[in-house]
Amino acid sequence: MQPLAVHHVSINVDDVPAALGFYVDVLGLVRRTDRPDFPFGGAWLDAGGQQVHLIEGEPPAGLGQHFALLVADLDSTVAELRRRGIDVSDPRPVASSRQAFVSDPAGNLVELHQAS
Repeated sequence: MQPLAVHHVSINVDDVPAALGFYVDVLGLVRRTDRPDFPFGGAWLDAGGQQVHLIEGEPPAGLGQHFALLVADLDSTVAELRRRGIDVSDPRPVASSRQAFVSDPAGNLVELHQAS
């Protein structure tokens, strides 16, 4: 097997409208309109060339699991989120890159990652 890329990540959220507000209005992902009519709530979002799928359900306990969104300027991203009243960690180095973390309304951890 030789994977080409990550196509999507799927996360459970207990309130789809609240999660949509966070991921679309705060983090800037774009809602897709091609989600099939599944028998459970959710939404598909574009995040650059990949997708985030929101699935209505009980979010898992936070044990460090997360996904990362690549950003061009971590400092300005953190400053913008804080201006909007969003709690985000201070940027810190990781290897040759930098990262900060924010939680969505369901408690899912999202890494904001600036590559070196």
